[in-house]
Amino acid sequence: MAGGLGALLRGRSRPLGRVAFGLRKWKSSVSVQAKMPPCDFVPEKYQSYTYEHMLKIRERNVFPSLLTYYKKPLLLHQGYMQWLFDYEGRRYLDLFAGIVTVSVGHCHPKVTVATQKQLARLWHTTNIYMHPSIQEYAEKLTSLLPDPLKVVYLTNSGSEANDLAMFLARIYTHNFDIICFRGGYHGGSPYTLGVTSLGPYKHGVANGFGSSATMLPDVFRGPWGGSRCRDSPVQTIRKCSCSEGVCQAKDQYIEQFKDTLNTCVPKTIAGFIAEPIQGVNGTVQYPKSFLKEAYQLVRERGGVCIADEVQTGFGRTGSHFWGFQTHDVVPDIVTMAKGIGNGFPMGAVVTTKEIASSLAQTLHFNTFGGNPVACVAGAAVLDAIEEDGLQKNSEEVGTYMLLELAKLRDKFEIVGDVRGKGLMIGIEMVTNKESCHPLPDEEISQIWEDCKDMGVLIGRGGLHRQTFRIKPPMCITKKDADFAVEVFRTALERHMERTAEK
Repeated sequence: MAGGLGALLRGRSRPLGRVAFGLRKWKSSVSVQAKMPPCDFVPEKYQSYTYEHMLKIRERNVFPSLLTYYKKPLLLHQGYMQWLFDYEGRRYLDLFAGIVTVSVGHCHPKVTVATQKQLARLWHTTNIYMHPSIQEYAEKLTSLLPDPLKVVYLTNSGSEANDLAMFLARIYTHNFDIICFRGGYHGGSPYTLGVTSLGPYKHGVANGFGSSATMLPDVFRGPWGGSRCRDSPVQTIRKCSCSEGVCQAKDQYIEQFKDTLNTCVPKTIAGFIAEPIQGVNGTVQYPKSFLKEAYQLVRERGGVCIADEVQTGFGRTGSHFWGFQTHDVVPDIVTMAKGIGNGFPMGAVVTTKEIASSLAQTLHFNTFGGNPVACVAGAAVLDAIEEDGLQKNSEEVGTYMLLELAKLRDKFEIVGDVRGKGLMIGIEMVTNKESCHPLPDEEISQIWEDCKDMGVLIGRGGLHRQTFRIKPPMCITKKDADFAVEVFRTALERHMERTAEK
């Protein structure tokens, strides 16, 4: 591996006297395993097919494109708040939340009870009739957004919401071209695949007509970046010579954005879509004030600005309820899903009355959007966020965890970057901090497997899957964070020991 053991150990706070070079093993505390915080919940006894039979069904009857995590896929049976239990009753701290979807906790009592009551009352009508839950939820959801974002269209997923947002932008502006960021993920439908700019998600079929990807303003891996660029308690290790109130990296990336406007699209465009923090690409944050200037440039070209809040919304960033608020902007269209229903399949598009009216010129219908059960689940999620203080908890626990993980970045050469805001955290793994080359997949995978074996589930992201993604249910505690950080530290030390043995 590039840099060797010396590079791996560079910058560690552990005294070098405890490190044996050459063929001798590095003495570590990997035999000491972190103690999992207690949990009073007792799962039901698993009574379905055997693990082996479940594997056979998966291989025979489920699309092979639906990949599973880990060498030995988990067979999960039950969940409670931040905890998951497998078929053998083993408990895991869930730091990925069903891919950033379980916002208030698995089987949260408030959401469960509200949903059960609605199931006994009315499962389904369509939007051709009124029922109390859709109007009540529309009012409750839009009250959390600034003027003039007060009109909602309910969908079934984030891909569907982004699909509709792009459609709306084109109908409203009478323009076609949409700009997106490289590295962005906005869905896998034929329409949204054009603005999903990650190679592994691209298939060998025509896509992207009318979509132009511009340079990602990534202050860690991109050509420009410094030590004060991003809105996070943890900055990059890159040096910064900017004076107070000036960000040279932001200015350079804005010039690239202007270049895209001047060379890749017509004089008028339909819009620009971006996540406030990129999720699938590994919690990538932009320089402060970048989105504000980009929005102005888009509007000067007649386009609308779409904020994809599928992962950043509903208090996850801690300081604000919506990710776009951290950039001091107001979009023209906001899309949301995932945490909106705590796992219930729903999504939404919120926009202005004027933009929404453009869709009313012809018929546009959704059978399941605004389903009574979905609306009740969504309303209960909003209540739980407020009553349980989960936005504040995201800020406090997330900041605490980021700062603790930053200590590991300073200690281990292979931890290149720790970033994020609230409970949306990325840990980018590198061969060494000088080159910042992605750590080989087989090495990252072993660290990942070790964390799972010690009871912590985390995600993967980035173009090379080089970034660990931590986006847990927002109910986790500081004790959970301590446990997770200790598990990750132990996994890193095990990696060090394996490397020293080579």
